[in-house]
Amino acid sequence: MTSRNNADLRIVMAQQNYLVGDVHSNARQILAACKRARDEMDADAVVFPELALTGYPPEDLLFRPHFIEHVDAAVERLRQDISGITAIIGYPLQCQDGLYNVAGVFQDGRITTYRKQHLPNYSVFDEQRYFRPGTEACIVQIKDVPVGITVCEDIWEPGPARQAAAAGARLLVNINASPFHAGKRAVREQLLALRSQQAGLPIMYVNLVGGQDELVFDGSSFVVSREGEVTQHAPACEAGLYPVDFRLDADVVPLPGVCIPLQAPEAAIYEVLVLGVRDYINKNHFDGVVLGLSGGVDSALTLALAVDAIGAERVEAVMMPSRYTADMSLEDARAEAEALSVGYHVIPIEAPFSSFLEVLHDIFAGLEADTTEENIQARCRGVILMAISNKKGKILLTTGNKSEMSVGYATLYGDMAGGFAPLKDVPKLLVYRLCEYRNRLGAVIPQRVLERPPSAELAPNQKDEDSLPPYEVLDPLLERYIERDESIEQIIAAGFDAAVVKRVAKLVERNEYKRRQAPPGVKITQRAFGRDRRYPITSGYINLAHINGI
Repeated sequence: MTSRNNADLRIVMAQQNYLVGDVHSNARQILAACKRARDEMDADAVVFPELALTGYPPEDLLFRPHFIEHVDAAVERLRQDISGITAIIGYPLQCQDGLYNVAGVFQDGRITTYRKQHLPNYSVFDEQRYFRPGTEACIVQIKDVPVGITVCEDIWEPGPARQAAAAGARLLVNINASPFHAGKRAVREQLLALRSQQAGLPIMYVNLVGGQDELVFDGSSFVVSREGEVTQHAPACEAGLYPVDFRLDADVVPLPGVCIPLQAPEAAIYEVLVLGVRDYINKNHFDGVVLGLSGGVDSALTLALAVDAIGAERVEAVMMPSRYTADMSLEDARAEAEALSVGYHVIPIEAPFSSFLEVLHDIFAGLEADTTEENIQARCRGVILMAISNKKGKILLTTGNKSEMSVGYATLYGDMAGGFAPLKDVPKLLVYRLCEYRNRLGAVIPQRVLERPPSAELAPNQKDEDSLPPYEVLDPLLERYIERDESIEQIIAAGFDAAVVKRVAKLVERNEYKRRQAPPGVKITQRAFGRDRRYPITSGYINLAHINGI
C-alpha cells in the first residue's frame, strides 16, 4: 500500500483511456481503478474524466435510447459495487426535461450529481446538440472536506468556480475531456492559476487520455494551490492513477508531488501523433499498417510514427518507383525501412501506368500531357496499396501533410487513398522539425531526405516549388488564413506578396471538395481540417473577382 506521508486527505486522479461506446468495458475499467485506489493507494476518493463511462465524444450515440439504457444500467452496477471510497465519474444522465452531462459522486450506494453548466459549441465541440445546461452548484463531503464539482468547460468561465466557493467549497474538482493542441498545457495552467486565485480554492484538474478519431486527449492532469501554483502534474499521453495528498488546516493545502516538466513542442506533438495513430489502429482492430514509402520526408516521418505506435512487426512499407523516381529515393526508402526493421517491398508502377496510357490513348489523342498523367501514377500506387490493405487486413496510412492538403497538392484516389492520415494537421516545416526530433531519439531518417528539395516525382525534374510557393512562405501564410481566419487584406498588410496571397487563398477555397474526401487525421493545431473547420464545398463567399485582381 502506498504510504500517505501523514496526509490528511488523498484523492487519486484516474487519467484513463476509454473506448467510445463500449460502456461495459469502460465501467469495468472504472471499477478496477476504484478498487486499486482504495486497496493499494489508501485513497479517500478517486476522480475520473468527463463522460468516462461513454468515452468522449459519444456524438450521436447519445440519440439512441438503447445506448442510454446501457449507461443507466452501468451506473446502477457502479452504484452497487463501489464501496469504501468516493468516486467522481462522468456520464450522461437522462432526466425528464432532457439529457445532462454530469459528474456523479458515488458514496457507498448513494449518487449525488452535478450538471455541467457551460456547454461548448465551438471548434470540435457541439455539446448543445445533445445536452441541457445545469445551473446549480454541487458540494459533497469527502472526509469532512466540502468539495465543489465542475465539468470541463465550467472552468473556462469564472462563474462556476465562484459559485462553488460561495456554496462553501474548500477544494474544487474539475473533470475533463480536453483535446490536445500545441501549447495547450501552458494555456490550461494559466487558466487554472487565475480561477484558483479568483475563487480562493485549490483545484484538481483531471483529464482524459487517448485517441478518438482525429482528437487526441493528452491527459496532463494537474493540481494548483489556491495561490495558483502547480503542485503536481501527471505525464502527457500516459494512462495511470496518480495520488494527490492534501493537508487540512485552515485551508486545504495540496502537498508537493511529482511535476512532469513541460516538454519541448516537437516532443509533445510527436507523442500525441504516436498516441493518435496507436489508438486509431488498435481501437478499430486492424492487424497492422501499410504505407507507401517514397524516399521523401513525409512518408519517412509517417513510417517512424507507425513503428513507434505499434511496433515494426506490424508495419509494412511499399516503394513503388515510376519512370521519374530518382535513384536516391530508392536508396533512402530502403535505408529507412532497414533502420526501422519493417517489412519492405518494391513494386514498380511502370507496367500499370503504361497500360492506363494505352487504354486512354485514343480518347487522349491530340491532347498534351499534363497533371492527368501525373495523377494516373498516383492512382496506380493507390490501387496497389489498397489491395495490400484489403488482402492483409492492414490499414493504409496516407502520408500527406497539412500544407499540401490546404492547397490541394494531392491526388484524390491516389496518394489521398487510405484510412488514416497521421500528418493531416502537420504543416510541412513542422514535418522537418519532427523528423529532426525523431532522429535525436535514434537516427532512422537519412540526412539526405531532410536536405534535398521536396518532390512528388511524377514528372521529369519535378520539385514542389514548381507548383507552390516556398514552404517558408506558404506555411505562415496558411496559418494566418486557415487557423487565424485572417482576411486576404490583413495577410497582405502583414508583408506577404499580394499575388501569392490571392493565389494561395484561391487554392484553399477551391480544394475543399478534396479535403472533404480525405481520411481523418490527428488534430494538433488550433484549427484542423475536418470537424474543426467546416466550410461549404459549394459557396459564393470567396470574392473571386478580388482574388483575381479584376
